[in-house]
Amino acid sequence: MVSAPALYRCAISHVRTAPVRHALRHRTYMWLVDPDRPPELPRGLGVLARFDPRDHFCGDAPTVRAGLDAFLAGHGVDLEGGPVVMLTHARVLGYVFNPLTLYWCHGPDGVQRCVVAEVHNTYGGRHSYLLRPDASGRASVDKEFYVSPFFPVDGRYRMRLPEPGERLDLTVHLERDGGRPFTATVRGARSAASPGTLLRLALRHPLSTLAVSAAIRLHGIRLFLRRLPVQPRPAHQNPEKVS
Repeated sequence: MVSAPALYRCAISHVRTAPVRHALRHRTYMWLVDPDRPPELPRGLGVLARFDPRDHFCGDAPTVRAGLDAFLAGHGVDLEGGPVVMLTHARVLGYVFNPLTLYWCHGPDGVQRCVVAEVHNTYGGRHSYLLRPDASGRASVDKEFYVSPFFPVDGRYRMRLPEPGERLDLTVHLERDGGRPFTATVRGARSAASPGTLLRLALRHPLSTLAVSAAIRLHGIRLFLRRLPVQPRPAHQNPEKVS
């Protein structure tokens, strides 16, 4: 388990192969943090990285870790105070959009017990999946949440989510009707979470979380203009009670 906090310079790609082929590639940066001990930044840099519990799970827990523990308790999992590392975007100048936040959850002995994948869509909804990866970090789960307006809520996710080390290497496939119409990857290299590194990344990727949200919406418009049919968005109920 790599000690947190750390920063990852990332390349995020989305590749859609059906019913039309389309690709998105975006460069940004993400944080690996201990939700029990979020990084303390020097005065003046706090606006570049804020970890707000309102942005995760039901949004009403006093801390991110408390929200995670409540979610796990609802699924019969008790970490007994064991360590957690969280890969996420921080709030930048008060704004954040987190398509995917991951929590690698361990028992007191440091052995990984589960991974939680928290997904946010551009409609303000969120949903969390409890995963039990194998030794190589592979896990699968049924899709239960409306993410893209061009895919219905069906199919199954197959993921490879090894815990980050010096490299970040994540893959998520959506499988439908025997095929894989969508694949997302996140690749990155680890850097120490120093004030200088954060400032350089913030200058290189200004308003980084807003840029992620804008890129997803822009590519959605392009797909709509290619006459890709829009799937109706169902009402969503989840354990976090967030619609």
